[in-house]
Amino acid sequence: MHQPAIPHLHDQDPDIAGLVEAEARRQYEKIRLIASENYVSPAVLEATGSVLTNKYSEGYAGRRYYEGQQNVDPIELLAIERAKALFGVEHANVQPYSGSPANLAVYMAFLDPGDKVMGLSLPMGGHLTHGWSVSATGKWFTPVRYDVRADTGRVDMDQVRDLALKERPKLIWCGGTAIPRTIDFPAFAEIAREAGAVLAADIAHIAGLIAGGAHPSPAGHAEVISTTTHKTLRGPRGAMLMSTAEHAKAIDKAVFPGLQGGPHDHTTAAIAVALKEAAQPDFAGYARQIVANARALADALLERGYDLVSGGTDNHLILIDLTNKGVAGKPAAQALDRAGIELNYNAVPFDPRKPFDPSGLRLGTSSITTRGLTEQQMPQVAAWIDDVVQATAKDDEAVLARIADQVRELLAAYPMPGWAPTP
Repeated sequence: MHQPAIPHLHDQDPDIAGLVEAEARRQYEKIRLIASENYVSPAVLEATGSVLTNKYSEGYAGRRYYEGQQNVDPIELLAIERAKALFGVEHANVQPYSGSPANLAVYMAFLDPGDKVMGLSLPMGGHLTHGWSVSATGKWFTPVRYDVRADTGRVDMDQVRDLALKERPKLIWCGGTAIPRTIDFPAFAEIAREAGAVLAADIAHIAGLIAGGAHPSPAGHAEVISTTTHKTLRGPRGAMLMSTAEHAKAIDKAVFPGLQGGPHDHTTAAIAVALKEAAQPDFAGYARQIVANARALADALLERGYDLVSGGTDNHLILIDLTNKGVAGKPAAQALDRAGIELNYNAVPFDPRKPFDPSGLRLGTSSITTRGLTEQQMPQVAAWIDDVVQATAKDDEAVLARIADQVRELLAAYPMPGWAPTP
């Protein structure tokens, strides 16, 4: 049953309640390897579902446009102070609705339409909002794109410097959505200074690793830091912008009134809870275990002949190129889902296939680490992935059903925050 329980939902809308419970069971029974997902604590769930969803709080603490903020203001201020302390920054804004609006606020704070923005190309592991053509950020601004090296799968810092000095963008993004290696924030900062650009670090995927000391921090290097609050940080679906004091006013003005109206106070409270959890000593152990699991899983996949972009991982994320296995990413991902292993198909650098039918798989170890799996289980996970990929090539559904049963049997020993089977 769901934890916290949802009896009123069961009574008033059994259709939705049934789907919620079904989704919870699905999350319980599957090895969840989607790199952008996690399990939140029951405390985060409770805050997200609290009566704070009833409140409207347009503005900032002490400067609201609605009355009745006696409790909301302290909640937002707690979230801000916890973010500043956890990440060692001078300013934090916890109001962005999600990662893409947060990134758009960075543009609004520093750029005018048509200005140049530089970011990692989407097929190379960048994010849509870093200036890709189908995004508003690629339509309203002039994109300059850097790549990874074909021989290493890592960001080509020489190319970054050459492009920055040639194009002189106003804003440079570092970070992305499919980067399995450590981001060199000091090197990016030096290039941005030389080019006269603002450096923005998008740490949406690695925020929890940074908070837990398992990845270097951009604080002190990037003037602006953007992050979602889920993924490795293990909070609700929200976002934060952090910056130096110099840019605090511009960031706040861009979020509100630039892009948003009232913040989602229930999400703000849940962010505050997640930040408190991330400041506890055991969170550092969790962050290190995420990386240890990812490296163990990568090693096990390499032993089975899989081609990993950059040859491995330094963080939570692994990017597999399936070309040498004779299977495309999309059918492999769909087969893995039927086998109880959830991940996503993904383009790989220099992918000859189309984005909706790419050559790769992207996976991450945040969720399975939350469940308590360790390096000991990673060879088995790799073996199941390998068996499914081979079965996909042979169209062997019996193998998928067998593995799904084995996955359920394994996960039954690892509790899931937020749901448990009815005794």
